[in-house]
Amino acid sequence: MFALLRVRDFSLLWFAGLISYVGNFGLIVVLPLHIYLQTDSTLATAGVLAANTLPRVLFGSIAGVFVDRWDRRRVMQWSDTFRALAVLAILIAPDSTGFLYIVAASIGFIRLFFSPAENALLPLLVDRDKLVTANALNALNNQLGMLIGPAITTAVYGYFGMRASMIVIAVAFFASAALISLIHSSGRAESSLHPRSDSASQFGRVKTEWIEGMRIVRHSRTLSTIFAAQSLNGLSEGFFITLGLGPFVLDVLGGTEAQVGWLATAQSVGGLIAGLIVVKFVHRIAVRLLYVLGTGAIGLCDSLTFSARIIVGTGNPAIFWSLGWMVVVGFPVIAAITGQQSLMQNATTDAHRGRVYGAFGAWDGVCMLIGLGLAGVLGQWISLERLLIGSALLRVLAALIAARFLPPDGTEAVEVVDSTARATPEAVPSA
Repeated sequence: MFALLRVRDFSLLWFAGLISYVGNFGLIVVLPLHIYLQTDSTLATAGVLAANTLPRVLFGSIAGVFVDRWDRRRVMQWSDTFRALAVLAILIAPDSTGFLYIVAASIGFIRLFFSPAENALLPLLVDRDKLVTANALNALNNQLGMLIGPAITTAVYGYFGMRASMIVIAVAFFASAALISLIHSSGRAESSLHPRSDSASQFGRVKTEWIEGMRIVRHSRTLSTIFAAQSLNGLSEGFFITLGLGPFVLDVLGGTEAQVGWLATAQSVGGLIAGLIVVKFVHRIAVRLLYVLGTGAIGLCDSLTFSARIIVGTGNPAIFWSLGWMVVVGFPVIAAITGQQSLMQNATTDAHRGRVYGAFGAWDGVCMLIGLGLAGVLGQWISLERLLIGSALLRVLAALIAARFLPPDGTEAVEVVDSTARATPEAVPSA
């Protein structure tokens, strides 16, 4: 199952992704925690997360156009280099909330190019029959990054302060960029099947290519269903990252700052175990089933996590109850990520993957931003438990949407859509 890691370029991509995720997840946990401890405000905490997400909403779809134009390998390399520099900028004023918002927005903009490039590059490095296994391994490194990143950075933050934790994160991004630079395979996309006039302006070409990406999503039942399900997943994630770590552990369970890191790390422990199992057997399971069951089970596990005080009270019993369910949720997380990535990659041609992933990131950002805003405002007035349990159950609804509308076998013919063709009605039919 790990034979793919003997493929040099895939191995470099995998380890670079792991190290990059260490930095990314460390930043996602430490930055909101720092803001929350300084302000004691869920709204201010949501603000820094919103600042990080807003660029995805505004520019994510357009960024995908350039990912399809440029060498994806170089895009990833420079993205992590610039993220490292942006993180180091925090050393200038680590206690200025306004400055942290600006840096968070900058890092969010830079990441727009990394994720679509990674997802588009991966299918170029492995054989098609190994794609699902490769995605499972990538989901595993995601969980490893979630395990290592928050554990290291929250510990450094607790003992040495904000500046030290930012240096650790910056080093991770620099190391990832160095590994990506060693990949030999070209990361350039296949040429589009629709030649463009040489007389077209650069703006006109970008617009045409962007429209192509949007129409591919509309014409694909698989893609449009995943986008619809992600509407609810994104809302749920917005509530989780705003309220589900610091505020939930500190204010609902009566835990400590260190236990915030434990909860953030617990999911990846389960994900690591699950990844070892899923990677071995994933080729025997339909990707549609992986996505549907994984998404629904995430919602159920999260709702049990956030019911800790109701079921066992506060203090250590509640902490360990939540930690247990956060370990369990690692299994469906691996399944859902593997299924989603495989479905999207198989439903898209190489020449258009950057645009499709860029559009997906933008849409996910819109939904997450709405979730962040609702969580920040409602968290001041409504029980955090009720908000978190309700938001977790949105994932169950997302799974039902996927089960209803995804093609039965989870695949469909990949068709390149002419950007000059007349748009057709939405691919997802009404219930």
